[in-house]
Amino acid sequence: MKFSAQQIAGLLGGTIEGNPEAAVSDLAKIEEGRPGTLSFLANPLYTPHIYNTDASIVIVNKSLVLDKPVKSTCTLIRVEDAYGSFAKLLEMYDQVKKNKKGVEQPSHISSNAKVGTDGYVGAFAYISDGAVIGNNVKIYPHVFVGDNVKIGDNTTLYAGVKIYSDCIIGKDCALHAGCVVGADGFGFAPNSENNYKKVPQIGNVIIEDNVEIGANTTIDRATLGSTIIRKGAKLDNLVQIAHNVEIGENCVLAGGSFVAGSTKVGKNVMMGGQAGIIGHLKIADGVKIAGQSGVGHTITEEGKIVQGSPAFAVGDYQRSYVLFRGLAKLYKQVNEIEKKLK
Repeated sequence: MKFSAQQIAGLLGGTIEGNPEAAVSDLAKIEEGRPGTLSFLANPLYTPHIYNTDASIVIVNKSLVLDKPVKSTCTLIRVEDAYGSFAKLLEMYDQVKKNKKGVEQPSHISSNAKVGTDGYVGAFAYISDGAVIGNNVKIYPHVFVGDNVKIGDNTTLYAGVKIYSDCIIGKDCALHAGCVVGADGFGFAPNSENNYKKVPQIGNVIIEDNVEIGANTTIDRATLGSTIIRKGAKLDNLVQIAHNVEIGENCVLAGGSFVAGSTKVGKNVMMGGQAGIIGHLKIADGVKIAGQSGVGHTITEEGKIVQGSPAFAVGDYQRSYVLFRGLAKLYKQVNEIEKKLK
């Protein structure tokens, strides 16, 4: 699709400097601009590129002062906030790009399933008995939706997502490729024969509205009851959520982090990459857990920042780390003192 400078300026409430009929059909960084592309300039460090970019249209701040003219093939659109305006255009572009509709073949939709309007079902997708799919839901190729699964309006399941039976996913969610929701929790009981007997996992997973889950993340179903991801939570790629965990509203978990069984995480908690929490703990609202930290105890203080493995208060950790880094030097000094004393 092509858009003119006049159309874009109208959408953004901007003013045009150059050719209002200049047209673009693609996006590019300003230093990589090509004819027919749209770019933006917000960071002053990139200002030199405005004079030689080949982009057809560049969004700039109204406050930008130019030292010399730009190329005659480059049209400027001046707005109050170039970065925010470009982000708005990206969102619109993304929506247009992903606005797939219809049912591709081969795919399977059970006669007992209910599928809403304006949706998309990609080739080789499988929707099982009793599933209820809302309006404007996008189900990409090779997605599996199990028995009695419920999916709310405007949710997108990208290629290869697997939703096991009885799980519930809210509105306006996005589950990225390879995500698995509702696989069995890790429940095994040792027996007299010195091996492990599987404990049936008969609960489900509930994902509330406006949740985004990254590629290849796994959320295990509860043994009994539900594993719950509260509204607004954002889980990165390769995150592991164990059975009966509850992740609070607006939590953010970076890639490779994990939460063990039955732990309850409060609202607005942030976990860095590869951080972990052991099972059966409670984490207070607003806690921040630094990357690669291991939390082994309940945290009751709201907003506390912890680091290390085992994790403790970030200030204490950083002071301790300074001492730890000096241990080799300290050991050498102690040896020298011992020699002198002898």
